[in-house]
Amino acid sequence: MGKLTATRIKSIKEPGRYVDGAGLMLNVTSSGSKSWVLRVQHDGRRRDFGLGSERDVTLSEARDEARRLRRMVRKGLDPLAERRKELSRNKTFRMAAEDYHSAHYKTWKNGKHRDQWINTLRSYAFPRIGDLTLDIIDGPMIVDVLSPIWLEKPETARRVKQRIGAVLDYAHARGWREGEAPMRAVAKGLPSQPKKTGRFKAMPYAEVPRFVAKLREIESFGALALEALILTACRSGEIRGACWDEIDFDAKLWTIPAGRMKAGRLHVVPLSKQALEVFERAAALRIADTPLVFPGQKRGKPLSDMTLLKILRDQNEPYTVHGFRSSFRDWAAECSDQPGEVAEAALAHTVPNAVEAAYRRTDFLDRRRLLMNDWADHAK
Repeated sequence: MGKLTATRIKSIKEPGRYVDGAGLMLNVTSSGSKSWVLRVQHDGRRRDFGLGSERDVTLSEARDEARRLRRMVRKGLDPLAERRKELSRNKTFRMAAEDYHSAHYKTWKNGKHRDQWINTLRSYAFPRIGDLTLDIIDGPMIVDVLSPIWLEKPETARRVKQRIGAVLDYAHARGWREGEAPMRAVAKGLPSQPKKTGRFKAMPYAEVPRFVAKLREIESFGALALEALILTACRSGEIRGACWDEIDFDAKLWTIPAGRMKAGRLHVVPLSKQALEVFERAAALRIADTPLVFPGQKRGKPLSDMTLLKILRDQNEPYTVHGFRSSFRDWAAECSDQPGEVAEAALAHTVPNAVEAAYRRTDFLDRRRLLMNDWADHAK
């Protein structure tokens, strides 16, 4: 018989650990919550195992579970490892994928990526392996998921492959699956995909002035945002998420917070006269109660990336929105006297050399101001 009784458990108010016997204890916190703990010796060291809240687990149930775990230890088994195995026997790929998505969701800056990540698995992986337990998912099963889309939708298929691998590796790290994702074997079981053309299709910098002139004939937030993107050489998401409190008209600076930057570092953009004029034109159209410089049609939401691309397509331009950064970089290399590192800083590219990055203490703001003024003069 243990030392504790149901009556005594109810009467305990003081924080502390109250011994029942054979390592079983009732833990009472300063807040008054009560839970069961079993202390055992395993592999020469003392370990504690939580058995649940006193509200959910009775004294009798706690004793039974303690006996079960002590028997495991006597057989040389690790109760925690056995518990993970038991959990993994019931854990499905769908459950693990949703756990992974929840764990990483807030760290992904791109809202579109957050939703697409899980949606691609729901569309292509869940119908085939979503309800399978993690321990039985192998290479041939993953190949069966990817084969129908591997050649028809190569980019999507590569993303699904990477995401399945990430989920299985995550499950292995959490102890829900013994092996890592068999992605090397999967790659051998799939045919070679057509080679990608590579870069974003960029408008030649000599054509940019012609296109900017056409943009100025369009009166819309989308056209203003695209012109601002061209003149600042910023990414689409940075432009579309621009807020009024980031713009300093007097200092002619736009400060983009780290949370909205791809590299996770604050970026200060010097604004040319032409870029300032774009922001001033946007201010004349400003919608009350929204912090966004370029709001979308849905209240409180920014423009979609497709809005900017549609402007290019409506003008019969075969280029991409992101390609304007390449247009700027090509112009800087061909037509500017500023060194390459200044153009790279204007694009907010990180320094690939770790040693150089550690010693660099400047963001070339003054030089970048000259560079962006010259670029705007070219694009006007």
